Amino acid sequence: MAGNRTFTMIKPGAVRNGHIGGILEQICGAGFKIVAMKYTQLSPAKAGEFYAVHKERPFYGELVEFMSSGPIVAAVLEKDNAVEDFRTLIGATNPAEAAEGTVRAKYATSIGENAVHGSDSDENAAIEGNFHFAGTEMF
Repeated sequence: MAGNRTFTMIKPGAVRNGHIGGILEQICGAGFKIVAMKYTQLSPAKAGEFYAVHKERPFYGELVEFMSSGPIVAAVLEKDNAVEDFRTLIGATNPAEAAEGTVRAKYATSIGENAVHGSDSDENAAIEGNFHFAGTEMF
């Protein structure tokens, strides 16, 4: 059964480029309810911990450097079938392959700076949400 919560981060490049409002508007317009949100910055250690699953991948160092390069907006979102619907809303990781109108097609500048993170499973959505928020911060 599909869960009703997912996790997202608006990444430093999209924050720097002034896209927080547009991205949040698109998320809310797609029927997602924001149940937790914060504007914060990941330290290199915290970014490394969050993306530890990619530690052996060649892009890991660049990813950690980028994700700790400036503020992010972290959020837990709620909607029926949240993970799958959000992945559809944000589009392919490579913005050149993302469907027209998706978040990444509109706001990403490259595959490495693809505007937003979206959980890839219900299990990871819970883990990622709990990484950024205490239970008392989710409503």
